[in-house]
Amino acid sequence: MTRERAEDLLIAAGHADDGRFPLLDAAIACALHDHPLRDETPVRRLADAAATRLAERLKSESPDVALAETLAADLGLNGDLLGYSNHASTDVIDVSSRRRGLSAALAVFYLDAARRGGLSAAGVDFPNHFLLRIETRSGPVALDPFSEGRVVSPSELARRALHAGLTPHIADRLDVLMAPVTDRQALIRLQNVLFSRAIKSEDYERAERSALRRALLDPEDHRPWLDVAAAREKQGALTGALHALARARAVSGQADPVAEAAFDRMRIRLN
Repeated sequence: MTRERAEDLLIAAGHADDGRFPLLDAAIACALHDHPLRDETPVRRLADAAATRLAERLKSESPDVALAETLAADLGLNGDLLGYSNHASTDVIDVSSRRRGLSAALAVFYLDAARRGGLSAAGVDFPNHFLLRIETRSGPVALDPFSEGRVVSPSELARRALHAGLTPHIADRLDVLMAPVTDRQALIRLQNVLFSRAIKSEDYERAERSALRRALLDPEDHRPWLDVAAAREKQGALTGALHALARARAVSGQADPVAEAAFDRMRIRLN
């Protein structure tokens, strides 16, 4: 798949309703947009194996146990402890081959398997660590895909929340800590990780691509276009940066102080 074809798929995904968002296809398109012309077959094969095995486990196991055992025990997906900052840990094609990755990347396979198995599951945009919420007969359960899909108890969630800097009042709110996000938001979180890493390493071309993917996945949010503009400016592509700022203004539909200031500054630099 070429980068241009990947962008077309991301545009289509961006216009899909949340209930029909093609998570696995969009995640593959994100990976190929970053590094084109690779074989996506390992991702498809792993996803199919997960769906088949999960269906078998669900005949005798609870949803949370079946999902964790399928993805972690049977298929070997786990957190990438040694290569945590490695780009491969965020790329679903590399993750499918290495069976190691960041929580948000692993969650793509968990959520895809859950959807195909008829389970009620969603991502949880927990501070500093992406989790999963699985609905069971006993109520919602939090799973950590980075730690072999183990259950995270309410007390552990509260402890992690406090460690992440949340106030005690919020850390005691299980409904807040386990608030579900859409599959679209789950994939955007992964692109946010890529953007932050690329900016930190001064890889502004990769930062631009990850910001652009966010813009395409959520066409109603103007903020990714501001990041596209910033990354392009770092590369000296001032005309491209101005175009991205114009897109931000068009999407927001109202005056944004940050966008307006950046737009004026860019026009001055071009004159």
